[in-house]
Amino acid sequence: MASEGSGSGIGTSEIVALRQEIRELREEQKAMAEAINQLVATFRMIATHLGIAAEPYVRAETRQRRDEPPGFA
Repeated sequence: MASEGSGSGIGTSEIVALRQEIRELREEQKAMAEAINQLVATFRMIATHLGIAAEPYVRAETRQRRDEPPGFA
């Protein structure tokens, strides 16, 4: 390993600072993803309320469950 003064380019303190910055960016990305999911849910509710979109169709469970995969009966 090269020592700090031998021209390695990045010192230990800089690496620690970069890791901290990456950690902060990841936290910001997670918060942004949660906000986007909330925004999508809100738009879906508004679209459903205005009649632009409909609730997803949920079929009643009327199919018989099989123990075997299809095609092996």
